Amino acid sequence: MKMVFATLVLIAGLTSCSNPDTVPVKTAAKDSIVMNDSSALPASDAEWKEKLTSEQYYILRQKGTERAFTGAYWDNHQKGTYKCAGCSSVLFASDQKFDSGCGWPSFSLPWDSTAVNYHEDKTHGMTRTEVTCRKCGGHLGHVFDDGPPPTNLRYCINSGAMIFVQEEK
Repeated sequence: MKMVFATLVLIAGLTSCSNPDTVPVKTAAKDSIVMNDSSALPASDAEWKEKLTSEQYYILRQKGTERAFTGAYWDNHQKGTYKCAGCSSVLFASDQKFDSGCGWPSFSLPWDSTAVNYHEDKTHGMTRTEVTCRKCGGHLGHVFDDGPPPTNLRYCINSGAMIFVQEEK
């Protein structure tokens, strides 16, 4: 667990930006720079329930998990970006996605160091590192230290927490 946190701190330190609300990100379709959406987020639980599907609400707001091999993106091999289903912030890119065999979409790195936050999670009798969307705080999944080099990280993310935007051809 200490290895995961040390690696995450190193990655964040190497690629950090000063203001997460105005972080420049690359689009999947072009290498142009766009800003993450800065629109207002739902303020109440009722507003979140109205904005999200029941599955998205369960995952993002109640820290739920979809069953393995059931999500829309675990076996997606198209090029594009994965955005937060709660706030549309860019989270991951397809070029960092790999098949880990776990039944959930797996990534070796987030889009950039400001896309996600990390929290200690001691639920279900184990200690893990929870990954949440930096902008809306929605639960995405967990990160583990059994991924491929060079990061050795596996971001195990719920499909229901994301919306895939296919790269334009």
